[in-house]
Amino acid sequence: MTNPYFPEPARIVRKYELTKDVRFFQVRFIDTERALSFDYKPGQFMMFSIPGTGEAPFSISSTPSRPGLLEFCIRKTGRLTEALFRLKENDEIGIRGPYGNGFPIDAMNGFDLFIIIGGLGAAPLRSLILYSLDNREQFGRVHLLYGAKTPADMLFREEFLELIDREDVECLLTVDKDNSGKWPCYTGLVTSLFNRIEDIKPENTYACVCGPPIMYKFVLNELVKLNIPKHQILMTLERRMKCGIGKCGHCAIEDIYTCMDGPVFTYWDVLHMKELI
Repeated sequence: MTNPYFPEPARIVRKYELTKDVRFFQVRFIDTERALSFDYKPGQFMMFSIPGTGEAPFSISSTPSRPGLLEFCIRKTGRLTEALFRLKENDEIGIRGPYGNGFPIDAMNGFDLFIIIGGLGAAPLRSLILYSLDNREQFGRVHLLYGAKTPADMLFREEFLELIDREDVECLLTVDKDNSGKWPCYTGLVTSLFNRIEDIKPENTYACVCGPPIMYKFVLNELVKLNIPKHQILMTLERRMKCGIGKCGHCAIEDIYTCMDGPVFTYWDVLHMKELI
């Protein structure tokens, strides 16, 4: 039986800057067989460890439909991330996982997807977006709304701009402000894009949301207005996760452990446990 506390050796294949404080990391298990057979769900996360520094959880930004490499979008926030940012390509780290429940892909089969992103919420939802595009026949219509503070703050900006030209997904991008005057899309809060989406079929739609806490109240209000069932409104909420396996109690809320019962929760969960956000 694999020791759940034991990190497996992995190598940083590629890294580059996404924004001034966010880096993209492409990671691969050193064991090739392990790299190619590793499976996970969109919405799950991994634990990164650096000897002598510590360990921290990060959402998987890649998709299981493209095996071999794992991708992460990481913001510099503390001791572990500062050490991680100093590492170079080909350096080794430890990773373990995947953890968390992830999105219920089987239950979402055949449904329309309505994906709403704010800021760093692109990190976990990029996995779901790529998965839905790689398995397009499994889903109905795919709507994507993404809002960031400025064009420079939009993660994977070029990737999302390319989605606008696709005919099998409706991608709407907005920024709070654009001082350059060169931004080709919308300006305003992400909720301002809701009136540009037509013919939502609420009973046949899964809404998937991730962003800063302030965003949830307003986005959820809009989704409720659309009559999307509360159990089909899904949010990824990475609240104070630390160990990944429910042993440290750091992410516990009553009898709920974010690292095990989440990080994907339904609107019903949030209504009954408001501390989740």
